[in-house]
Amino acid sequence: MIGIIIGIASVITIMSLGNGVKQDTLKQFHATKTGKQTAIINYYSDGTSSANGFDQSDLSLLKSDNKLKIDSIKIMAKDNSFGMPSSVQAQLNDRNHLVELKPVKKTTKTMIAGQRITTNDNVMENNVANISRGLAKKIFHGSQNALGRNIAINGQSYQIIGVYVDHSENPSNVLVPQRAYYRFQSTTSGNEIKLTFLSGAKVKHLGKHAQRLLNKNGSHAAYGSYEYEDSDALNEVGHMIDTLTYFVSAIAAISLFIAGIGVMNMMYISVSERTQEIGIRLAVGATQRAIMAQFLIEAIILTVIGGVIGFGLGVGIAAIISAFIPYKAVVSLSSVILALGVSTTVGLVFGILPAKQAANKNLIDILR
Repeated sequence: MIGIIIGIASVITIMSLGNGVKQDTLKQFHATKTGKQTAIINYYSDGTSSANGFDQSDLSLLKSDNKLKIDSIKIMAKDNSFGMPSSVQAQLNDRNHLVELKPVKKTTKTMIAGQRITTNDNVMENNVANISRGLAKKIFHGSQNALGRNIAINGQSYQIIGVYVDHSENPSNVLVPQRAYYRFQSTTSGNEIKLTFLSGAKVKHLGKHAQRLLNKNGSHAAYGSYEYEDSDALNEVGHMIDTLTYFVSAIAAISLFIAGIGVMNMMYISVSERTQEIGIRLAVGATQRAIMAQFLIEAIILTVIGGVIGFGLGVGIAAIISAFIPYKAVVSLSSVILALGVSTTVGLVFGILPAKQAANKNLIDILR
């Protein structure tokens, strides 16, 4: 049973901590620095109107709904300049330069140095930037020299993390994450808003409620649609954490296989030592099926008890570890099913051969 206990405890500990890290990480994606939860709603025009979708009447509409528990609302994007290049003054190497700025959700250009702006950078509102090869050459005398430098635009500082190939006529182009750029912009209309809820709010539920309210009564509902953004970046991060957790769990599960071999070996010894018992049962009329069921049930009970003990031990270890790290262990229903399911399967798979050997013993050979 020790092998089963160690194997199950290892897997449960890893899965509980992994679930805790995932839950906390996904929560942080939708949290302000003070811990309040936020949601993003976008407006998508159907092409029949050039309006941006959000104005002050929409903010009043959302604030008037008590169900939303709103702390604050901010329009994130500017009129027609949303996502479009615009000429701005930028400070590079302590000098002002006129550059073409474009807020983006992610960089799709071919990079020649550094890394692209990713969807994650946009979601997290990271102050990073990609600049064109022409601008890097003009200001920093090379693409590699530009990496790690800062560019100041409208009072915000962005760190240059990549240089891309730009074939446009204007070589002085700069890309920055949309949310980081519009974070401090004062706007009265736009096509994206950021809702900040009071503490304890269920973001996804309230975000969907706000979406339905806007699609019904929004100022430009007749010319497009409002959509709550359930970011792909969250799904990607969650999938990545799940993959890592399952990978490490699979490594720990190797001990379960070794424990299964131990169970099978122990049952073979049990069958060998209990030959007389098997002979007596056969002599008084026990069937081969009954003999096989006896030893198989013994193996399953042995491993299930080990699984239950291992589950409890794993939960306890995870709780102790979580007391020393900033993440709380989360035990899910799948963990319970895994502990019982795996231990039962181990008993069934590794107990069936010894049970079959016991059932196939010949009464005449036993009497000899």
